[in-house]
Amino acid sequence: MTQHGHHEELVKGIAEQLKPILEKSPQGIYAYLDDTHKICNKKFADLLGYKSAKEWADTDAPLADVVEEDQEAVVSAYMNASEKMAASNIKVRVKNVKTGKPVKTNMILVPIAYQGHIFTLHFVSKI
Repeated sequence: MTQHGHHEELVKGIAEQLKPILEKSPQGIYAYLDDTHKICNKKFADLLGYKSAKEWADTDAPLADVVEEDQEAVVSAYMNASEKMAASNIKVRVKNVKTGKPVKTNMILVPIAYQGHIFTLHFVSKI
């Protein structure tokens, strides 16, 4: 199996494992392995103005959804989670793709291991 195929299987597996949380949480949530391999719940997709969770997951540049001035904070929190196994709680403005307007959010990033791979799990709440 290619690395891409392996990562696809990882995303499917973590989606199944997280299904109760993704469906029942009042927060927008996404799990991120890399720019290509990620999932989100409907609440997160709705917050950003996407038609579906799949539409967001199919984007190639998820960081483009973050207001440029806040991108460095997201990258830093991601590095803390994926390399140092440390959670972060940051204020981030994301862009709604329908309106183009920024939405103020609180984002909690935590590391999560699945089959020996580190994902970052993001909980996003509108402020």
